[in-house]
Amino acid sequence: MARTTDYGDATGLENMQQLIQLRWMAVVGQVATIAVVHYGFGIRLPLDQMLAVLAFLAAFNAASQLRWRIHRDVSNGELFVALLVDVAMLTAQLYLSGGAANPFVFLYLLQVILGAVLLEAWSTWTIVGITSACFAGLAIFSGPLQLPIEHGQGLLSPYILGMLICFGLNAALLVVFISRISRNLRARDARLAALRERAAEEEHIVRMGLLASGAAHDLGTPLATLSVILGDWRHLPHFTSDPELLAEIDEMQAQVQRCKATLSGILLSAGEARGESSLETTVSTFLDDTAEEWRSTRPVLAFEYENRFGHDLPMVSDSALKQTLCNVLDNALQASPDWVRLEATHDGDTLRLTVTDAGPGFAPGMLADFGKPYLSTKGRPEGGLGLFLVVNVARTLGGKVSARNRPEGGAEVTLTLPLASIILEEEEDEGNGS
Repeated sequence: MARTTDYGDATGLENMQQLIQLRWMAVVGQVATIAVVHYGFGIRLPLDQMLAVLAFLAAFNAASQLRWRIHRDVSNGELFVALLVDVAMLTAQLYLSGGAANPFVFLYLLQVILGAVLLEAWSTWTIVGITSACFAGLAIFSGPLQLPIEHGQGLLSPYILGMLICFGLNAALLVVFISRISRNLRARDARLAALRERAAEEEHIVRMGLLASGAAHDLGTPLATLSVILGDWRHLPHFTSDPELLAEIDEMQAQVQRCKATLSGILLSAGEARGESSLETTVSTFLDDTAEEWRSTRPVLAFEYENRFGHDLPMVSDSALKQTLCNVLDNALQASPDWVRLEATHDGDTLRLTVTDAGPGFAPGMLADFGKPYLSTKGRPEGGLGLFLVVNVARTLGGKVSARNRPEGGAEVTLTLPLASIILEEEEDEGNGS
Protein backbone atom coordinates (compact mmCIF):
# COMPACT_ATOMS: atom_id res chain seq x y z
CA MET A 1 0.00 0.00 0.00
CA ALA A 2 3.04 2.26 0.29
CA ARG A 3 3.50 4.65 -2.56
CA THR A 4 6.30 6.82 -3.85
CA THR A 5 5.15 10.41 -3.69
CA ASP A 6 6.60 13.79 -4.48
CA TYR A 7 5.46 16.17 -1.78
CA GLY A 8 6.59 19.34 -3.50
CA ASP A 9 2.95 20.27 -4.04
CA ALA A 10 -0.19 21.09 -2.06
CA THR A 11 -0.90 17.42 -1.33
CA GLY A 12 2.01 17.06 1.11
CA LEU A 13 0.95 20.19 2.98
CA GLU A 14 -2.66 19.00 3.20
CA ASN A 15 -1.54 15.63 4.55
CA MET A 16 0.70 17.30 7.13
CA GLN A 17 -2.27 19.39 8.25
CA GLN A 18 -4.25 16.18 8.67
CA LEU A 19 -1.51 14.83 10.96
CA ILE A 20 -1.59 18.05 12.98
CA GLN A 21 -5.34 17.71 13.45
CA LEU A 22 -4.93 14.07 14.44
CA ARG A 23 -2.28 15.05 17.00
CA TRP A 24 -4.60 17.63 18.61
CA MET A 25 -7.26 14.94 18.87
CA ALA A 26 -4.67 12.65 20.46
CA VAL A 27 -3.82 15.30 23.07
CA VAL A 28 -7.46 15.78 24.03
CA GLY A 29 -8.11 12.03 24.00
CA GLN A 30 -5.14 11.27 26.22
CA VAL A 31 -6.17 13.91 28.75
CA ALA A 32 -9.67 12.41 28.91
CA THR A 33 -8.34 8.84 29.14
CA ILE A 34 -5.87 9.67 31.90
CA ALA A 35 -8.58 11.45 33.90
CA VAL A 36 -11.04 8.53 33.56
CA VAL A 37 -8.48 5.86 34.45
CA HIS A 38 -6.89 7.77 37.34
CA TYR A 39 -9.99 9.25 38.92
CA GLY A 40 -12.80 7.10 37.56
CA PHE A 41 -11.27 3.62 37.87
CA GLY A 42 -9.02 4.54 40.78
CA ILE A 43 -5.92 3.18 39.01
CA ARG A 44 -2.90 5.20 40.12
CA LEU A 45 -0.91 6.75 37.24
CA PRO A 46 2.27 8.88 37.27
CA LEU A 47 0.37 12.04 36.41
CA ASP A 48 3.33 14.42 36.48
CA GLN A 49 5.36 12.45 33.93
CA MET A 50 2.37 11.71 31.68
CA LEU A 51 1.22 15.33 31.66
CA ALA A 52 4.80 16.42 30.88
CA VAL A 53 4.75 14.15 27.81
CA LEU A 54 1.41 15.65 26.79
CA ALA A 55 2.77 19.18 27.21
CA PHE A 56 5.72 18.35 24.95
CA LEU A 57 3.38 16.84 22.35
CA ALA A 58 1.14 19.92 22.42
CA ALA A 59 4.15 22.25 22.12
CA PHE A 60 5.51 20.26 19.19
CA ASN A 61 2.14 20.36 17.46
CA ALA A 62 1.78 24.11 17.99
CA ALA A 63 5.26 24.66 16.52
CA SER A 64 4.36 22.43 13.57
CA GLN A 65 1.20 24.39 12.94
CA LEU A 66 3.12 27.69 12.89
CA ARG A 67 5.83 26.27 10.63
CA TRP A 68 3.45 24.94 8.00
CA ARG A 69 1.63 28.23 7.81
CA ILE A 70 4.87 29.73 6.44
CA HIS A 71 6.50 26.85 4.55
CA ARG A 72 4.38 25.35 1.80
CA ASP A 73 6.43 22.37 0.61
CA VAL A 74 6.40 19.16 2.65
CA SER A 75 8.91 16.41 1.91
CA ASN A 76 8.66 12.70 2.63
CA GLY A 77 11.38 13.07 5.29
CA GLU A 78 9.40 15.73 7.16
CA LEU A 79 6.29 13.55 7.24
CA PHE A 80 8.47 10.66 8.40
CA VAL A 81 9.89 12.71 11.28
CA ALA A 82 6.39 13.84 12.28
CA LEU A 83 5.21 10.24 12.50
CA LEU A 84 8.34 9.26 14.47
CA VAL A 85 7.52 11.95 17.03
CA ASP A 86 4.02 10.53 17.37
CA VAL A 87 5.45 7.03 17.85
CA ALA A 88 7.91 8.31 20.48
CA MET A 89 5.19 10.13 22.43
CA LEU A 90 2.89 7.09 22.34
CA THR A 91 5.74 4.88 23.52
CA ALA A 92 6.51 7.23 26.42
CA GLN A 93 2.87 7.26 27.54
CA LEU A 94 2.60 3.47 27.29
CA TYR A 95 5.85 3.04 29.25
CA LEU A 96 4.40 5.13 32.07
CA SER A 97 1.09 3.26 32.07
CA GLY A 98 1.68 -0.47 31.87
CA GLY A 99 3.74 -0.96 28.71
CA ALA A 100 2.70 -3.88 26.51
CA ALA A 101 -0.10 -4.75 28.94
CA ASN A 102 -1.84 -1.42 28.23
CA PRO A 103 -4.83 -2.06 25.90
CA PHE A 104 -3.99 1.13 23.95
CA VAL A 105 -0.76 -0.45 22.69
CA PHE A 106 -2.62 -1.28 19.46
CA LEU A 107 -2.54 2.43 18.56
CA TYR A 108 0.84 1.55 17.03
CA LEU A 109 -1.16 0.11 14.13
CA LEU A 110 -2.58 3.57 13.42
CA GLN A 111 0.93 4.96 12.96
CA VAL A 112 1.90 2.05 10.69
CA ILE A 113 -1.15 2.48 8.46
CA LEU A 114 -0.69 6.25 8.22
CA GLY A 115 2.93 5.65 7.23
CA ALA A 116 1.84 3.15 4.57
CA VAL A 117 -0.49 5.73 3.03
CA LEU A 118 1.70 8.83 3.34
CA LEU A 119 5.32 7.72 3.06
CA GLU A 120 7.68 6.15 0.58
CA ALA A 121 8.34 2.41 0.87
CA TRP A 122 11.60 2.66 2.85
CA SER A 123 10.04 5.08 5.34
CA THR A 124 7.02 2.83 5.84
CA TRP A 125 9.13 -0.24 6.58
CA THR A 126 11.25 1.83 8.94
CA ILE A 127 8.10 2.80 10.84
CA VAL A 128 7.13 -0.89 11.00
CA GLY A 129 10.54 -1.79 12.43
CA ILE A 130 10.55 1.05 14.97
CA THR A 131 7.03 0.34 16.26
CA SER A 132 7.84 -3.38 16.55
CA ALA A 133 10.99 -2.56 18.50
CA CYS A 134 9.04 -0.20 20.76
CA PHE A 135 6.43 -2.89 21.44
CA ALA A 136 9.16 -5.38 22.34
CA GLY A 137 10.96 -2.83 24.50
CA LEU A 138 7.77 -2.06 26.42
CA ALA A 139 7.28 -5.77 27.08
CA ILE A 140 10.82 -6.05 28.47
CA PHE A 141 11.46 -2.80 30.34
CA SER A 142 8.17 -1.23 31.43
CA GLY A 143 6.57 -1.92 34.75
CA PRO A 144 3.15 -3.61 34.88
CA LEU A 145 0.02 -1.53 35.36
CA GLN A 146 -2.20 -2.51 38.29
CA LEU A 147 -5.11 -3.12 35.97
CA PRO A 148 -7.60 -5.90 36.78
CA ILE A 149 -8.13 -7.94 33.63
CA GLU A 150 -11.14 -10.01 34.73
CA HIS A 151 -12.11 -11.29 31.29
CA GLY A 152 -15.20 -12.98 32.66
CA GLN A 153 -16.85 -9.63 33.45
CA GLY A 154 -17.08 -8.69 29.76
CA LEU A 155 -17.47 -4.95 29.25
CA LEU A 156 -17.35 -4.41 33.00
CA SER A 157 -13.67 -5.34 32.90
CA PRO A 158 -11.51 -2.20 32.64
CA TYR A 159 -9.07 -4.06 30.39
CA ILE A 160 -11.76 -5.25 27.96
CA LEU A 161 -13.35 -1.80 28.00
CA GLY A 162 -9.98 -0.23 27.20
CA MET A 163 -9.48 -2.61 24.28
CA LEU A 164 -12.95 -1.76 22.97
CA ILE A 165 -12.22 1.96 23.20
CA CYS A 166 -8.86 1.44 21.49
CA PHE A 167 -10.51 -0.54 18.69
CA GLY A 168 -13.24 2.06 18.18
CA LEU A 169 -10.69 4.87 18.25
CA ASN A 170 -8.44 3.15 15.71
CA ALA A 171 -11.36 2.38 13.40
CA ALA A 172 -12.90 5.88 13.57
CA LEU A 173 -9.60 7.69 13.05
CA LEU A 174 -8.62 5.44 10.16
CA VAL A 175 -11.95 5.95 8.39
CA VAL A 176 -11.88 9.73 8.84
CA PHE A 177 -8.26 10.44 8.08
CA ILE A 178 -7.66 7.81 5.42
CA SER A 179 -10.72 9.16 3.60
CA ARG A 180 -9.33 12.70 3.81
CA ILE A 181 -5.85 11.66 2.74
CA SER A 182 -7.26 9.63 -0.16
CA ARG A 183 -9.26 12.68 -1.22
CA ASN A 184 -6.06 14.75 -1.14
CA LEU A 185 -4.28 12.19 -3.29
CA ARG A 186 -7.16 12.06 -5.77
CA ALA A 187 -7.13 15.85 -5.99
CA ARG A 188 -3.39 15.74 -6.64
CA ASP A 189 -3.86 13.17 -9.39
CA ALA A 190 -6.54 15.37 -10.95
CA ARG A 191 -4.18 18.37 -10.86
CA LEU A 192 -1.42 16.34 -12.49
CA ALA A 193 -3.82 15.13 -15.18
CA ALA A 194 -4.88 18.73 -15.88
CA LEU A 195 -1.23 19.81 -16.10
CA ARG A 196 -0.45 16.97 -18.52
CA GLU A 197 -3.42 17.94 -20.67
CA ARG A 198 -2.37 21.58 -20.65
CA ALA A 199 1.20 20.64 -21.60
CA ALA A 200 -0.13 18.59 -24.52
CA GLU A 201 -2.28 21.51 -25.64
CA GLU A 202 0.63 23.94 -25.42
CA GLU A 203 2.80 21.54 -27.43
CA HIS A 204 0.04 21.45 -30.04
CA ILE A 205 -0.04 25.26 -30.10
CA VAL A 206 3.73 25.41 -30.58
CA ARG A 207 3.50 23.08 -33.57
CA MET A 208 0.69 25.15 -35.04
CA GLY A 209 2.69 28.34 -34.46
CA LEU A 210 5.73 26.91 -36.23
CA LEU A 211 3.61 25.83 -39.18
CA ALA A 212 1.90 29.22 -39.34
CA SER A 213 5.21 31.07 -39.14
CA GLY A 214 6.68 28.92 -41.89
CA ALA A 215 3.61 29.43 -44.06
CA ALA A 216 3.81 33.19 -43.50
CA HIS A 217 7.40 33.23 -44.74
CA ASP A 218 6.58 31.05 -47.75
CA LEU A 219 3.56 33.14 -48.76
CA GLY A 220 5.31 36.47 -48.36
CA THR A 221 7.16 36.28 -51.69
CA PRO A 222 4.14 35.21 -53.84
CA LEU A 223 2.01 37.96 -52.32
CA ALA A 224 4.70 40.56 -52.98
CA THR A 225 4.88 39.34 -56.59
CA LEU A 226 1.09 39.60 -56.95
CA SER A 227 1.19 43.12 -55.51
CA VAL A 228 3.80 44.18 -58.07
CA ILE A 229 1.88 42.59 -60.97
CA LEU A 230 -1.37 44.24 -59.93
CA GLY A 231 0.41 47.58 -59.64
CA ASP A 232 1.70 47.17 -63.19
CA TRP A 233 -1.74 46.18 -64.49
CA ARG A 234 -3.25 49.41 -63.13
CA HIS A 235 -1.13 51.36 -65.62
CA LEU A 236 -1.88 49.27 -68.69
CA PRO A 237 -4.17 50.97 -71.25
CA HIS A 238 -6.45 47.94 -71.38
CA PHE A 239 -7.31 48.36 -67.69
CA THR A 240 -7.23 52.18 -67.41
CA SER A 241 -9.78 52.44 -70.21
CA ASP A 242 -12.23 50.10 -68.42
CA PRO A 243 -13.45 51.48 -65.04
CA GLU A 244 -15.00 48.12 -64.08
CA LEU A 245 -11.73 46.22 -64.56
CA LEU A 246 -9.85 48.98 -62.76
CA ALA A 247 -12.21 48.66 -59.78
CA GLU A 248 -11.59 44.91 -59.72
CA ILE A 249 -7.83 45.54 -59.75
CA ASP A 250 -8.25 47.87 -56.78
CA GLU A 251 -10.27 45.24 -54.94
CA MET A 252 -7.63 42.58 -55.67
CA GLN A 253 -4.90 44.88 -54.38
CA ALA A 254 -6.89 45.52 -51.20
CA GLN A 255 -7.29 41.79 -50.63
CA VAL A 256 -3.58 41.19 -51.22
CA GLN A 257 -2.76 43.91 -48.71
CA ARG A 258 -5.12 42.27 -46.22
CA CYS A 259 -3.35 38.93 -46.71
CA LYS A 260 0.03 40.61 -46.20
CA ALA A 261 -1.22 42.33 -43.03
CA THR A 262 -2.47 38.98 -41.70
CA LEU A 263 0.87 37.33 -42.38
CA SER A 264 2.67 40.22 -40.68
CA GLY A 265 0.46 39.67 -37.64
CA ILE A 266 1.40 35.96 -37.62
CA LEU A 267 5.09 36.80 -37.70
CA LEU A 268 4.57 39.43 -35.01
CA SER A 269 2.84 36.91 -32.74
CA ALA A 270 5.67 34.46 -33.38
CA GLY A 271 8.12 37.01 -31.98
CA GLU A 272 9.58 38.35 -35.23
CA ALA A 273 9.83 42.07 -35.92
CA ARG A 274 8.12 42.77 -32.61
CA GLY A 275 9.90 46.03 -32.04
CA GLU A 276 8.95 47.30 -35.52
CA SER A 277 5.19 46.83 -35.39
CA SER A 278 4.21 47.14 -31.71
CA LEU A 279 2.49 50.47 -31.20
CA GLU A 280 1.51 52.15 -27.99
CA THR A 281 -2.20 52.80 -27.74
CA THR A 282 -4.99 52.65 -25.15
CA VAL A 283 -7.38 49.86 -24.31
CA SER A 284 -10.41 51.74 -25.63
CA THR A 285 -8.64 52.77 -28.83
CA PHE A 286 -7.38 49.24 -29.38
CA LEU A 287 -10.89 47.84 -29.01
CA ASP A 288 -12.41 50.52 -31.25
CA ASP A 289 -9.80 49.98 -33.99
CA THR A 290 -10.14 46.19 -33.82
CA ALA A 291 -13.94 46.37 -34.04
CA GLU A 292 -13.82 48.83 -36.96
CA GLU A 293 -11.25 46.76 -38.86
CA TRP A 294 -13.27 43.60 -38.34
CA ARG A 295 -16.48 45.32 -39.46
CA SER A 296 -14.87 46.65 -42.63
CA THR A 297 -13.31 43.35 -43.71
CA ARG A 298 -16.19 40.96 -43.01
CA PRO A 299 -19.53 40.56 -44.82
CA VAL A 300 -21.60 41.22 -41.69
CA LEU A 301 -25.09 42.62 -42.25
CA ALA A 302 -25.62 44.08 -38.76
CA PHE A 303 -22.79 44.57 -36.28
CA GLU A 304 -23.50 46.19 -32.92
CA TYR A 305 -20.49 47.41 -30.98
CA GLU A 306 -20.69 49.02 -27.55
CA ASN A 307 -17.56 50.12 -25.70
CA ARG A 308 -18.46 50.64 -22.05
CA PHE A 309 -14.90 50.17 -20.79
CA GLY A 310 -14.86 53.72 -19.45
CA HIS A 311 -11.09 53.98 -18.81
CA ASP A 312 -8.30 55.24 -21.05
CA LEU A 313 -5.52 52.92 -19.86
CA PRO A 314 -2.32 52.65 -21.94
CA MET A 315 -1.35 49.37 -23.60
CA VAL A 316 0.72 48.01 -26.49
CA SER A 317 -1.26 46.87 -29.51
CA ASP A 318 -1.13 43.07 -29.24
CA SER A 319 -1.70 41.14 -32.46
CA ALA A 320 -2.35 37.90 -30.56
CA LEU A 321 -5.12 39.54 -28.52
CA LYS A 322 -6.48 41.18 -31.66
CA GLN A 323 -6.57 37.87 -33.51
CA THR A 324 -8.19 36.23 -30.49
CA LEU A 325 -11.06 38.71 -30.50
CA CYS A 326 -11.42 38.42 -34.27
CA ASN A 327 -11.58 34.62 -34.01
CA VAL A 328 -14.50 34.86 -31.60
CA LEU A 329 -16.26 37.36 -33.86
CA ASP A 330 -15.60 35.17 -36.92
CA ASN A 331 -17.16 32.16 -35.21
CA ALA A 332 -20.18 34.26 -34.25
CA LEU A 333 -20.47 35.55 -37.85
CA GLN A 334 -20.39 32.03 -39.29
CA ALA A 335 -23.21 30.99 -36.94
CA SER A 336 -25.18 34.23 -37.37
CA PRO A 337 -24.47 36.10 -40.67
CA ASP A 338 -27.29 38.60 -40.05
CA TRP A 339 -26.34 39.94 -36.60
CA VAL A 340 -23.31 40.00 -34.28
CA ARG A 341 -22.79 42.08 -31.16
CA LEU A 342 -19.59 42.98 -29.27
CA GLU A 343 -19.67 44.61 -25.85
CA ALA A 344 -16.63 45.73 -23.83
CA THR A 345 -17.03 46.41 -20.11
CA HIS A 346 -14.80 47.09 -17.10
CA ASP A 347 -15.37 44.79 -14.12
CA GLY A 348 -13.01 45.63 -11.26
CA ASP A 349 -9.49 44.81 -12.40
CA THR A 350 -10.62 42.89 -15.47
CA LEU A 351 -11.62 43.59 -19.06
CA ARG A 352 -14.75 41.72 -20.11
CA LEU A 353 -15.46 41.21 -23.81
CA THR A 354 -18.83 39.66 -24.67
CA VAL A 355 -19.66 38.46 -28.19
CA THR A 356 -23.30 37.58 -28.87
CA ASP A 357 -24.94 36.08 -31.96
CA ALA A 358 -28.41 34.97 -33.07
CA GLY A 359 -27.37 31.57 -34.40
CA PRO A 360 -28.43 28.07 -33.33
CA GLY A 361 -26.17 28.12 -30.26
CA PHE A 362 -23.75 25.50 -28.98
CA ALA A 363 -24.57 21.83 -28.69
CA PRO A 364 -24.49 20.55 -25.07
CA GLY A 365 -21.42 18.44 -25.82
CA MET A 366 -19.53 21.46 -27.15
CA LEU A 367 -20.35 23.51 -24.06
CA ALA A 368 -19.04 20.72 -21.85
CA ASP A 369 -15.74 20.53 -23.81
CA PHE A 370 -15.55 24.18 -24.90
CA GLY A 371 -12.18 25.11 -26.37
CA LYS A 372 -11.02 21.57 -27.13
CA PRO A 373 -9.25 21.22 -30.51
CA TYR A 374 -11.05 19.68 -33.49
CA LEU A 375 -14.45 20.06 -31.83
CA SER A 376 -16.77 22.03 -34.10
CA THR A 377 -20.31 22.15 -35.46
CA LYS A 378 -19.02 22.96 -38.94
CA GLY A 379 -18.13 19.36 -39.76
CA ARG A 380 -14.64 20.19 -41.03
CA PRO A 381 -11.57 18.16 -39.95
CA GLU A 382 -9.77 21.33 -38.89
CA GLY A 383 -12.82 22.80 -37.13
CA GLY A 384 -12.61 24.06 -33.58
CA LEU A 385 -9.03 25.33 -33.80
CA GLY A 386 -10.14 28.98 -33.63
CA LEU A 387 -11.82 28.63 -30.24
CA PHE A 388 -9.01 26.33 -29.08
CA LEU A 389 -6.50 29.14 -29.74
CA VAL A 390 -8.83 31.70 -28.15
CA VAL A 391 -9.00 29.70 -24.90
CA ASN A 392 -5.25 29.17 -24.75
CA VAL A 393 -4.33 32.80 -25.53
CA ALA A 394 -6.73 33.96 -22.81
CA ARG A 395 -5.26 31.43 -20.38
CA THR A 396 -1.73 32.62 -21.21
CA LEU A 397 -2.81 36.16 -20.29
CA GLY A 398 -4.25 34.91 -17.00
CA GLY A 399 -7.84 35.16 -18.19
CA LYS A 400 -10.60 32.75 -19.09
CA VAL A 401 -13.24 32.15 -21.74
CA SER A 402 -16.80 31.05 -21.00
CA ALA A 403 -19.70 30.22 -23.29
CA ARG A 404 -23.42 29.76 -22.89
CA ASN A 405 -26.60 29.55 -24.91
CA ARG A 406 -28.97 32.48 -24.47
CA PRO A 407 -32.56 31.69 -23.42
CA GLU A 408 -33.88 33.85 -26.27
CA GLY A 409 -31.68 32.02 -28.81
CA GLY A 410 -28.13 32.33 -30.01
CA ALA A 411 -24.85 31.99 -28.18
CA GLU A 412 -22.74 34.21 -25.96
CA VAL A 413 -18.96 33.94 -25.54
CA THR A 414 -17.24 36.02 -22.84
CA LEU A 415 -13.50 36.74 -22.60
CA THR A 416 -12.38 37.88 -19.16
CA LEU A 417 -8.83 39.26 -19.07
CA PRO A 418 -6.93 40.80 -16.12
CA LEU A 419 -5.94 44.38 -16.92
CA ALA A 420 -2.52 43.80 -15.37
CA SER A 421 -1.63 41.45 -18.25
CA ILE A 422 -2.43 43.90 -21.07
CA ILE A 423 -1.77 47.44 -19.85
CA LEU A 424 1.66 49.10 -19.70
CA GLU A 425 3.28 48.42 -16.33
CA GLU A 426 5.12 51.74 -16.14
CA GLU A 427 1.94 53.72 -16.51
CA GLU A 428 0.10 51.43 -14.15
CA ASP A 429 2.75 51.93 -11.46
CA GLU A 430 2.59 55.71 -11.85
CA GLY A 431 -1.19 55.57 -11.56
CA ASN A 432 -0.95 53.56 -8.38
CA GLY A 433 1.50 55.99 -6.87
CA SER A 434 -0.60 59.05 -7.59
